[in-house]
Amino acid sequence: MFVAGTDTSAATLEWTMTELARHPSVMKKAQDEVREIAANKGKVEEFDLQHLHYMKAVIKETMRLHPPVPLLVPRESIEKCTLDDYEIPAKTRVLINTYAIGRDPKYWNNPLDYNPERFMEKDIDFRGQDFRFLPFGGGRRGCPGYALGLATVELSLARLLYHFDWKLPTGVEAQDVNLSEIFGLATRKRVALKLVPTINKLYLLSD
Repeated sequence: MFVAGTDTSAATLEWTMTELARHPSVMKKAQDEVREIAANKGKVEEFDLQHLHYMKAVIKETMRLHPPVPLLVPRESIEKCTLDDYEIPAKTRVLINTYAIGRDPKYWNNPLDYNPERFMEKDIDFRGQDFRFLPFGGGRRGCPGYALGLATVELSLARLLYHFDWKLPTGVEAQDVNLSEIFGLATRKRVALKLVPTINKLYLLSD
């Protein structure tokens, strides 16, 4: 559980920072939210996370496009059944492709666009209650590291956004960022993300 929770968290955090670097206006909006919440304290604490609604939408949108595990744990049909027009015999192993679901235009408008606002308008959570969004699976075979992983990502991202401003290296444009993937325990970037941090002046003033 700890390995799953930490490995997928690291991958999700890198994908989130990748998308934010490619969409500076989204990064600024998320930073403004975090810095407003933590402005008088000089740090982000765990209980602040409940107020970071836009940042949570950013994480959801990242997981929609870059699910930590693209194929969920296999299920086996107990008896013959029909799903839409597909007949599934008994004892058939079924794989759920969350990567494809997250990019399906049947369920998402402009599915390849990175748009966290779509989750501000929809009441969709991480617990697998909505079959359009299953980054951790659902039911009894849902990810056991779900709570640990999500808490790690949220707090880590909030602190990265509060303490630093981020930009791509000189000469690198948003469209140049490599989005190719490599599959393993978690879906990682094939080429590691490189960003240039600058410490947040508000943090220096509050120190």
